[in-house]
Amino acid sequence: MSGNQKTPKLPVEGKRNILITSALPYVNNVPHLGNIIGCVLSADVFARYCRLRGYNAIYICGTDEYGTATETKAMEENCSPKQICDKYHAIHKEVYNWFNISFDEFGRTSCPEQTEVCQAIFQKIYDNKWLSENTMQQLYCNNCERFLADRLVEGTCPTQGCEYDSARGDQCEKCGKLLNPTELKNPRCKVCQKTPRIRDTDHLFIELPLLKDRLEKYISEMSVVGGWSQNAIQTTNSWLREGLKPRCITRDLKWGVPVPHEKYSDKVFYVWFDAPIGYVSITSCYTRDWEKWWKNPENVELYQFMGKDNVPFHTVMFPSTLLGTGENWTLMKTISVTEYLNYESGKFSKSKGIGVFGNDAKDTNIPVEVWRYYLLTNRPEVSDTLFTWPDLQAKLNSELLNNLGNFINRVLSFIAKPAGQGYDSIIPSVPDDVRGDSHNLTKKLADKVAAYIDQYIEAMEKVKLKQGLKIAMSISSEGNAYLQEAEFWRLYKENRSLCSLVMKTAAGIVCLLACLMEPFMPSFSIEVFKQLNLPAEIHASLCDDKGDVGRVKRPWDIVSAGHKIGTPKPLFRELKDEEVEFYRKKFAGSQADRIVRAETEHVAEQLKKTKVSDGKGKKKSEKSSSEAKNKAAAEPEITIARLDIRVGLIKKAQKHPDADSLYVEEIDVGEEQTRTVVSGLVKYIPLDEMQNRKVCVLCNLKPATMRGIKSQAMVLAASNDDHTKVELVEPPDSANVGERITFPGFEGNPDELLNPKKKVWETLQVDLHSNEELVACYKNVPLTTSAGVCKVSSIRCGSIR
Repeated sequence: MSGNQKTPKLPVEGKRNILITSALPYVNNVPHLGNIIGCVLSADVFARYCRLRGYNAIYICGTDEYGTATETKAMEENCSPKQICDKYHAIHKEVYNWFNISFDEFGRTSCPEQTEVCQAIFQKIYDNKWLSENTMQQLYCNNCERFLADRLVEGTCPTQGCEYDSARGDQCEKCGKLLNPTELKNPRCKVCQKTPRIRDTDHLFIELPLLKDRLEKYISEMSVVGGWSQNAIQTTNSWLREGLKPRCITRDLKWGVPVPHEKYSDKVFYVWFDAPIGYVSITSCYTRDWEKWWKNPENVELYQFMGKDNVPFHTVMFPSTLLGTGENWTLMKTISVTEYLNYESGKFSKSKGIGVFGNDAKDTNIPVEVWRYYLLTNRPEVSDTLFTWPDLQAKLNSELLNNLGNFINRVLSFIAKPAGQGYDSIIPSVPDDVRGDSHNLTKKLADKVAAYIDQYIEAMEKVKLKQGLKIAMSISSEGNAYLQEAEFWRLYKENRSLCSLVMKTAAGIVCLLACLMEPFMPSFSIEVFKQLNLPAEIHASLCDDKGDVGRVKRPWDIVSAGHKIGTPKPLFRELKDEEVEFYRKKFAGSQADRIVRAETEHVAEQLKKTKVSDGKGKKKSEKSSSEAKNKAAAEPEITIARLDIRVGLIKKAQKHPDADSLYVEEIDVGEEQTRTVVSGLVKYIPLDEMQNRKVCVLCNLKPATMRGIKSQAMVLAASNDDHTKVELVEPPDSANVGERITFPGFEGNPDELLNPKKKVWETLQVDLHSNEELVACYKNVPLTTSAGVCKVSSIRCGSIR
């Protein structure tokens, strides 16, 4: 079910060996939903499908970390490019983990392997004389003593009628016109605000015109064999029609792969040249035998996924670079390209913070399988598509809840009913005289399902993912119609043998749906297999050599008679109108707008709570005194928002002088003084692992003296059922010390100090646990920081206290 394995996979003679990549996401921001569907999610669906079919497939991706945008972002955040990359790589990784993206390797282009592979490829094309030198004019800042990349220059837009005074060196954000930095009026260095001057600089160029014949031969052959998407073919042909030109491969930057040439040793490779090589270098991090994947075109098929703006780099630039080495590279066979996913009334935008971002999706309490389903049904395969909250609601409520979820719950709930009402959770046996292929209604269903399975495989092989998902959902619709037409509730009373055939067949369809939906909604499939009490690793399979395809075309034979199912429960929850309206308002405008709005609402809330003076020095509330008395008499509702849980940093930990089982920690929780905390963790966590570590700290418990030392807070930890294993609940590395840990959907200020007599902590603690994904939760709501959710290392479904 997961692509992660300890032993790296290598191509196997005689099997289909498929190498899958998705465009490397850039690390200067959090990925939004358009980024996610455009590359990583689409590639994940195909990778999971390949594993389902028994192909020998690996999925490679990572963060693209070099270039101007990283340097610019580092300046904005007043840190080094390396720190920016570390921060956003972790954020990307966490977002993709939440979305259940099954990378075999998720790396980064700032690794040493990238330098090694990139420089080796450069050396080959340099030795083969595919490079030339040329002089360019570029803006140079005397004050900063550096050439200025496009995004490090600002000035007045030269477009008549626009004249926006903060246009960037590559594009004017106001009128949208693409620019060269030297075209700007009154240019200024973005770093020091001084006026730069034009200066000559020498650069290296790859001679694309000289590689034209080889490139066109590759494109004309592979675009047919690989079934390239139409938008990829159109974009590529447009580049070829305009005529290939020499393309600069070096930049006057510091943050990048150094050029291994004496004359250009102060330069780095241009990110367009460097980034696609990241696929190769990240594979080399996955296995030392990376060349068996990347220099093996006879046995390996390369599938690449990306948004439409990345096409020429993968159909023209990258193949030209590899062809120029003269080596036997595995060139891309199939390219799958998406158009843009737009948001409500505008476009998703990382730079402007518009739309729903990966971390936003996590905070909505809408399950990941719903997000995956909606994005994939809305995948912009041939034209731009639109994300809207009402559309997400409609897809969830009508398609997932009323169609798919309803069918599965209906079948399993009926089988689970006690004898006399159902089958007491046992898949019924069917008498020999009642056969699926001789019962007209069941045979008709099987024929339809068989045709759908063939269509599903055909669509997925052609990387028509949206079509594949639609076909799988059609089988669910057929299942619902089959139940209705069979009237199983009547058959149970009047013809138990035939009812057994219908329910055994329906259970087979449930199992088949869990298999077919696994590439699209893996967490959904895991839950269905759990309710079926069947091992997913065996039944989530559609391999030809195991006979799976033939078997699932006889749905009455999929689940064995006598098998005991698990406990059925609803798979989806209705999304209500008021929730949709809440999300529309919450995610309206830019992220900056949302911060301002949240701060304004917070201030307004505080003002409401503020008491005003009656002019005599006494304070009164706006409500009547009787209301105030009633309110005072009423005990506040026990809600998780009453807990003051913060991100803490253990500054020092030592053994308790008078208790062998206790540690004494000094923890920074964002106050002037550290807090002293006593924890019973000696048996479970070594002392050296307690030092300088971020933890989750409950700060409003009443202080308690433990063996002579007053403990002023409590560190949260998870334990397994028999309490033989205990682990700390950990916030993300980039979470701010002292920030309050929140529970999305639960609003309110914490108690200043919890009253021990009211048992607030004891009441809430029973619902604190770690889930299957190791996320710390209250009920199903994650403990959340500004940098992501809090987790444990390995204890699944543990109790947190």
